[in-house]
Amino acid sequence: MEAEKKKQDEKAKKKKKAVASVSKKKIETVKSLVELMKNNSTLILASIKNLPSRQFQEIRKNLRGKAKMIVAKKRIMIRAIDDPGNKNLERLKEYICEDSSILFSKEDAFELAGIMAENKNPVRAKPGQKAIEDISVEAGPTEILPGPAISEFSSIGIPISVEDGKIAIRQGKVIVKAGEEISNAAASIMSKLNIMPFRVGLEPIAICNIKTGQIYLNVKIDREATLTELKTAAAKSLGFAQKIAYYCKETIGYLLAKANMDGKAIESKTQASTTQTETKPEDN
Repeated sequence: MEAEKKKQDEKAKKKKKAVASVSKKKIETVKSLVELMKNNSTLILASIKNLPSRQFQEIRKNLRGKAKMIVAKKRIMIRAIDDPGNKNLERLKEYICEDSSILFSKEDAFELAGIMAENKNPVRAKPGQKAIEDISVEAGPTEILPGPAISEFSSIGIPISVEDGKIAIRQGKVIVKAGEEISNAAASIMSKLNIMPFRVGLEPIAICNIKTGQIYLNVKIDREATLTELKTAAAKSLGFAQKIAYYCKETIGYLLAKANMDGKAIESKTQASTTQTETKPEDN
């Protein structure tokens, strides 16, 4: 009886010690977050949901020297924001969720978001996921052997034939429209065709200016698409500038060449008119 009581007392002490240790760790984490909020100008709340550990470590490595990345539980983050010195960050609490991390930096927030966007990797689709955009298969030969796969192609309406002992897609088709759930058959076909319609990486949930409390949501950085848009806009603006004869270093060559051609055309018409007048017979 006495031995049993002693055993229970020892268990209670260990449990108390473990709780104290955990509490101490939580307090230290909160203090660390508060300190980072005081000493930085940019805070990015990012989702790490479905992010493989290897990729997470790679992103952390790429951000080294530019940002400090902390992964903490939701309650810990909220406690840090509740510090009296963080009144500007009060609204940020509503965007904190599980499976998220916080990045602190003195760098420009959108520059960091750009680095995060560049560190996204393509991944295979899973049944039940919703397509972000239309997913299609292209016509042409495949490396898939005929067999059970034939019924999978047929179940989602992809016209196929067998050529040289392998399945060939006779006509391209959209197999999942944007917003639709991906079926088992569609996921299986995409896997066989090595179609990876999703990209996984650190996803910004909210970007916050710590000093002012300004919060930016739904930030999407796509440098390649932005560059394409800028090139298209530049080409259109150049054509417009040429049309209205706006002089600048980009248009002066074209405008001088056009003026020269117009001058020659006028000169040619003038000479033709003069010649015609000189050769016109006099009236009797």
